[in-house]
Amino acid sequence: MAAGDEDLKDGSDAEREEGPDEAQRMPLLAHLIELRTRLLISVASLIVAFFVCFAFAEDLYEFLTIPLKNAMANAKISANRMIFTGLIEGFFTQVKVAFFAALCITFPIFGTQIWRFIAPGLYKSEKKAFLPFLIISPLLFILGAAMVYYVLMPLAWDFLLGFQTTASETALPTVLEPKISEYLSLVMKLIFAFGLCFQMPVLLTLMARAGLATSAGMKAKRKYAIVGVFVFAAIITPPDVVSQIALAIPMIVLYEISIVCAKLAEKKREEREAEADREAGVVG
Repeated sequence: MAAGDEDLKDGSDAEREEGPDEAQRMPLLAHLIELRTRLLISVASLIVAFFVCFAFAEDLYEFLTIPLKNAMANAKISANRMIFTGLIEGFFTQVKVAFFAALCITFPIFGTQIWRFIAPGLYKSEKKAFLPFLIISPLLFILGAAMVYYVLMPLAWDFLLGFQTTASETALPTVLEPKISEYLSLVMKLIFAFGLCFQMPVLLTLMARAGLATSAGMKAKRKYAIVGVFVFAAIITPPDVVSQIALAIPMIVLYEISIVCAKLAEKKREEREAEADREAGVVG
């Protein structure tokens, strides 16, 4: 075999090694079967996690109510309790707690199954680019949820309980009687909102890697982003200034971090393009 043919063969083998796996060339039916398998694994893990969490639903709900309990103790509320007004409200509240906890536990499993479905169709360079974000994303969600639980809720509950009055202050005392379903809905809303907002660096960095966003464009739109952040915080959080600022400030910081990450992603993309141009020049 000629030297040129050997070089051509080596080049084809190298390209095949760098290209997507054989799974990319599977027929459509095989892809659908693979997708069904990944979905079944994800749903089965969610169901198993739900029943496990339901066994500890009371403990989980008590954990979520600790910030409110501490705020009530600080406000010196005599009626330190929660109520439910519907006959089945208590049961369905525990179901919601179990499902909420199961979603949080199985979130990495869902992400892993999605990754295992799309990974065979990616180039090795694309796998290296996406895999770190698959690891960082759950960590950022946990960070956002922890900020809600340990920072936002104590501040917000203390502020909101300050609107209670006693008989010596007003003609009729105003006392909080929190419903368990309403409290749980508010807590879940805040945790999911903060967890999703903390995904901002991941989303914007991926967009920068794909060329859909630039660090210069993000810097130019910074003032609009700040206004949008405060509007979003006002919609998502309870109607008090403390919780709105508690969400807006981290989001602004994350936006600045996203600009830095986008700039690094652009630099790496430029290096790859320059290296590809040099290799093309050598081959030519």
